[in-house]
Amino acid sequence: MFTSITNTARLAKQQRVIQTGASSSNFVGDLTSVLAQRQPCFTVSPTDVDVLSSPQQFYNTLLDKIRHARRRVFISSLYIGAEDTELINTLHSALKSNESLQLDIHLDLNRSTRPGPSSPAKAVLPLVSAYPDRVNVFLFRSPKLKGLTGTLVPPRFNEGWGTWHPKIYGVDDDVMISGANLNSSYFTDRQDRYIRFRSHVELAQYCRDFLHKSSTFSYRLLPPSSQSSAPYDLHWPDPHTHPHHLESKAKRALTELQSAWIEKSRARSPSETEVLLFPVIQAGQFGIREEEQAVGLIFDRLAKYHTDDSSTSPTVDLTSGYFGLSKLYQSFVLQSGVHTQLLCASPQANGFYNAHGISGRIPEAYTYLEQRFMKAAYGTNVLLKEWNRKGWTYHAKGIWVRPTPSSLPTMTLFGSTNLNSRSSNLDTELTFIMTVPENNDDKAALSLRQKLQDEIQGLKGFAVPWRGESRHVRIGTKVLVGLGVEGML
Repeated sequence: MFTSITNTARLAKQQRVIQTGASSSNFVGDLTSVLAQRQPCFTVSPTDVDVLSSPQQFYNTLLDKIRHARRRVFISSLYIGAEDTELINTLHSALKSNESLQLDIHLDLNRSTRPGPSSPAKAVLPLVSAYPDRVNVFLFRSPKLKGLTGTLVPPRFNEGWGTWHPKIYGVDDDVMISGANLNSSYFTDRQDRYIRFRSHVELAQYCRDFLHKSSTFSYRLLPPSSQSSAPYDLHWPDPHTHPHHLESKAKRALTELQSAWIEKSRARSPSETEVLLFPVIQAGQFGIREEEQAVGLIFDRLAKYHTDDSSTSPTVDLTSGYFGLSKLYQSFVLQSGVHTQLLCASPQANGFYNAHGISGRIPEAYTYLEQRFMKAAYGTNVLLKEWNRKGWTYHAKGIWVRPTPSSLPTMTLFGSTNLNSRSSNLDTELTFIMTVPENNDDKAALSLRQKLQDEIQGLKGFAVPWRGESRHVRIGTKVLVGLGVEGML
């Protein structure tokens, strides 16, 4: 009984600090007071947050941190490119030079086991073979693809039924959250977002716990047995759960994770100068929809502070390299009335531009989705532009909120989600919401807000007016979208 009362008192104190002290912005205080009841909450010094701007910065930072790793490296990505031998070699060298180093890698099974000599699974297998007691590689396979469908769908297209999508790059107590995967284009000419948190023990442990929970419903990559002719073995950890029916197990594991960390959050009282960080999980196939709830909450609160005077009303920037807002997210944007500036990839900046076969229609399908959305947005406070940089592709995603058009951002949403139907319903996503104190006398917080402003302005530096209205979309592409491909894009 005493424990319950104490926790209630701590939560009430936390709510008061968040609502009245963490920010002078009513919107941010209102938002965080509700989020703190629903999600884990981490407090971060603004001086420990770095906003990286380029693929090269991301790659060089990752390699440098791995070279100096002392205890652990934990990586989560859709895949590791087999051609990226520098990354694999850097991991190998770090393990060789430090006998106490532990490496955990989490990837998507379908993407990592495509037939051929250079699959990601084969690329990381030597690490498992060389250091079997210190290297764990886990491969998640979506349970949506099963039965006859699982047998008939070609490897190139089986990702359409859901993937492992969280992008976490952790070394010791440093964590980088991104939307970038691990292959050469993401290190050179594919634009994404990259936010680094330095020396944050709890955040690093949360990410490790998230990956540990996820490993309980993922395959483990192992060297082949002496009797096997296969290039590797895939070990399923739970003899009582069929891998095609893991939904209940996954939901229970991830729900327990969030509940445990919410309880830990309630024991802390953030100060007025600390950044607040809320992790949200979206795994629609498991019935976990925290991201949808959080994004709905953001636009619901923004609508309350929206005014007819655009100079004093909140402004939202929203971007996605794969712009296909679900009907729910469209309703959030359109019904809020909030001034929203959208940035999507131009067809040339789409990763599937000039691809062979049906994949080549994907940029055209996104044009069609954009056309439908802009028709619905006619007459609203929504502006759409497209990102186009010669020789580059676009993969950035997220949300920034400014209290007024002339203000610096006080909130951002970032992580793995593409904010589209597929992210909502098929992929497993980990996203973060970060709020920064709106106090111009706090130089550290002001500096971080300026970094977020520079980030979105850097992306907008390659924005051009949306030209999708005049682009031709073939009937066949419209039919494919109408037949349900939309939800897989």
